[in-house]
Amino acid sequence: MLQKMLENQYGVTVEEYVKLDVYEALRGNGWLYLISKPGGKAEEDISELEKIAEHLRNYGDQNVPIFLPSKEGNLITTWEQNQYCVLANRQLEEQRKIKLGRKLARFHERGRRVPFQIERASRIGQWKSLWEKRLEQMERVWNGLLFQTPEDEFERMFIDSFPYYLGLTENAIQYLVDTEIDDEPQETDSGTVCHERFTSKTWGPYDKYMIKDPFDWVFDHRSRDLAEWTRERYFRNIQTYQVELRNFYEDYQSIAPLSSFSWRLLYSRLVFPLHYFDCIESYYITRSEQEKKVLEERLSKILRQSSDYERFLAEFYPISGAPIKQLHLPPLDWLYTK
Repeated sequence: MLQKMLENQYGVTVEEYVKLDVYEALRGNGWLYLISKPGGKAEEDISELEKIAEHLRNYGDQNVPIFLPSKEGNLITTWEQNQYCVLANRQLEEQRKIKLGRKLARFHERGRRVPFQIERASRIGQWKSLWEKRLEQMERVWNGLLFQTPEDEFERMFIDSFPYYLGLTENAIQYLVDTEIDDEPQETDSGTVCHERFTSKTWGPYDKYMIKDPFDWVFDHRSRDLAEWTRERYFRNIQTYQVELRNFYEDYQSIAPLSSFSWRLLYSRLVFPLHYFDCIESYYITRSEQEKKVLEERLSKILRQSSDYERFLAEFYPISGAPIKQLHLPPLDWLYTK
């Protein structure tokens, strides 16, 4: 079906279909064609992403795909009542073991030089309002549950734990606000191409391909990606994350040293308990009983690990090699008085 679409709409003949984790792809003529769904994005959104992708490729990033226009010249095509976009990647040699910190720093440095105004994908300066909005929504749900018997174990845990995470969120917002008041952004703090949630798996390898998917991009401060990579690494193994963390930040800073503004923004994002918000929000959205069970176990684990997470926050600056004294990076005092 997808092979037929490529021939019909794009005039491209391919040899075989390949499934690369979440991607449906086809191979042919030395190219890998990724079939994406626009996922509610309008032609203007995709046109902006296409310009960003072109800029990154022009600056030497070979893992950024090309948006293939259809025969009619459109970036979105309709085929059998579905909408699709096609991303084309040259089939590159198999990736050697990469240093992800260095790779990400180079990606951010290229992204910082985008020579046009980013409007539709921009999240610059929006963290505070987004965090406050999520907090207000959750507080409303929590208030509604306070005076009734919890329906299940998840609800009981949520009711008991929310005041603590409310406090943590307010700490994150305050740290962010203080950073914006007390500190001066440097040239390296200008917006760049980031990801919704960057993790060690975001770029693959998928089979042997590294894929930098434009549908995953947002324009934001580089600390967004650093914080989300750090959070995922910490939760993947809360016993042994330290060495990996230090190496990653060493590698990243060998290409792009972080300013005090970057460190503080990154830290405020780690203090913000995104993992808790995600878990609660997902529970109230899903209709699947099985998914609810998984989320109940996840919440229980998050709560059991809360003092571990405090320890991680207390140790983050020293472990990651942040120059605390030179840059006057302020601690969260209450973490050290418990």
